[in-house]
Amino acid sequence: MNGFFNIAKPAGMSSAAVVAVMRRLTGEKHVGHAGTLDPEAAGVLPVMTGKAARLFDYLVDKEKEYDAVCAFGTATDTQDATGQVIETGDRYPTLDAVKQHAAGMIGELRQRPSMYSAIKVGGKPLYARARRGETVEVPERTVRIHDIQVLGEEPDHAVRMHIRCGRGTYIRTLCHDLGERCGCPAHMRSLVRTRSGFFTLKDAISLDEARTLAQQGTLRSRMLLPDAPLEHIPRVAVSARFGRQVEAGAKLPLDGLESGSPAEGEIVRIYLNGAFWGMAVRQGDLLVWKAQIAPERDEAAD
Repeated sequence: MNGFFNIAKPAGMSSAAVVAVMRRLTGEKHVGHAGTLDPEAAGVLPVMTGKAARLFDYLVDKEKEYDAVCAFGTATDTQDATGQVIETGDRYPTLDAVKQHAAGMIGELRQRPSMYSAIKVGGKPLYARARRGETVEVPERTVRIHDIQVLGEEPDHAVRMHIRCGRGTYIRTLCHDLGERCGCPAHMRSLVRTRSGFFTLKDAISLDEARTLAQQGTLRSRMLLPDAPLEHIPRVAVSARFGRQVEAGAKLPLDGLESGSPAEGEIVRIYLNGAFWGMAVRQGDLLVWKAQIAPERDEAAD
């Protein structure tokens, strides 16, 4: 089963655990996820199966969207509701004040995530070091916030927000920093990822649905073909007379293209007889394979 599954991860489950379930349901050895989602968070988790795992580097995951609840009054060491309280305060901001300070965070933003994050320092994730009691200087990073909509108030001095941001953004850090800007400690109470690049929550399936479909033998009906999330990449069609070279993974001459004219160094999708075969890059007068995904027999025959 070479393709993608758009899974709605439940809160309280790790991304690795979701991958383990999908590995069992699909029977594929090569299964992975495209973008970690913290265990306490819910929402979109793209899962790659079979040879589609080779396409990870070509997915559009630079823009993501989240629904978050930011709670004022306490800051925690993890910057979310699972951590230990490290600061308290009762100068709760008004909704208008939150909107004003949130608007000031749109654009390029410097973040320093908590020690309990997956960022690697010295080859080891920070959360592993934190659990061993180590103290490490967490590096700052620049992220991009495209938009923050403060949607309304929640019980116990919290607000609902919808955030559209670039990859690498820590929403719990954004909530923590928003509290500092408002003059009141804050942490992220809950988080749902509603979009990760091509994949959206409205089109996702739950693990229970996946289990039911697998029992019925129809899980493949919800699998997205390997090229489904790659439409942002130019497509080229190779002449049928070069079919043997395509199947062998050989370099392809530009004069063997029926359509498409890639620029030097440009990554393209390769198609033969209408079937997707993988990714290649133009190097001089040749197309050199970067990731080959031979189509399944029925698809190749179309």
